[in-house]
Amino acid sequence: MSIRLNIAVLGCGGSSGVPQIGGPDGRGEWGSCDPAEPRNRRTRSSIVLTGPDGRRILVDTGPDLRAQLLANGIGVIDAIFYTHAHADHIAGLDDVRPLNWAAGRAIEAFGTSATLDEVRTRFDYAFRPWTTKDFFRPGVVARPIMAGQVLDIAGLSLTVFEQDHGKLNSLGFRCGSFAYCTDVASFTDDVLTLLEGVDTWMVDCFQLKPHSAHGWLERVVEWAARIRPRRTILTHLGTAMDWAWMQRELPDGIEAAFDGMTFSVEGGALSPQRPDVE
Repeated sequence: MSIRLNIAVLGCGGSSGVPQIGGPDGRGEWGSCDPAEPRNRRTRSSIVLTGPDGRRILVDTGPDLRAQLLANGIGVIDAIFYTHAHADHIAGLDDVRPLNWAAGRAIEAFGTSATLDEVRTRFDYAFRPWTTKDFFRPGVVARPIMAGQVLDIAGLSLTVFEQDHGKLNSLGFRCGSFAYCTDVASFTDDVLTLLEGVDTWMVDCFQLKPHSAHGWLERVVEWAARIRPRRTILTHLGTAMDWAWMQRELPDGIEAAFDGMTFSVEGGALSPQRPDVE
């Protein structure tokens, strides 16, 4: 079933954010980014998907999670989807605590077994059985998944696929006419075929020059020419990716994300089954 999907961009920065810590005055290393442009200030990459019934999927729990949720007015989450276990995508898990209070239960966390095992290694206490008496810590329920699965999460249907992220693999997904592909350096031909026909595509574009673990502009343009989305939105942007430069120079149909960006996609995929989260 096709529906309207709402997406909130909590963050669109690389692993160190923009600006990075440092700089000659200690107020940040901006690289090529103009500090006077608010859309150059980027927290770590994360999005929230909201379906027609209001249920939400949080994609990754980076170290900026608390500030991101407050800035976007989001106080309730129904499920978490982990793309991979790098720190910039999991280090904010402790801030799930208030989300547990709001839900009154543990929250399902979906990811590969390897990803969930790594998250559990760092946040073992979050995976213990949770009740409202455990308000002092977060509570998540591990839901291992595999690339190739079609998942029913919070009332939405996600087709999950594997991505090359250098020394490890990450997960991307397609939900009807929307796809999200952060932290990716290359795709198999099968995945590119799966992405063909997507309307709106968010994709990793860390910098201008080639990178062993991330997309870069020339490669993203090549991918977009193959997939042919109506709209390509760049995320996981590093300090080389200045907002004004991208506004001037990006090809038609390709644009940069910014923290706090929201948009809707017609043609999201609604799950045929809508089980309650345990």
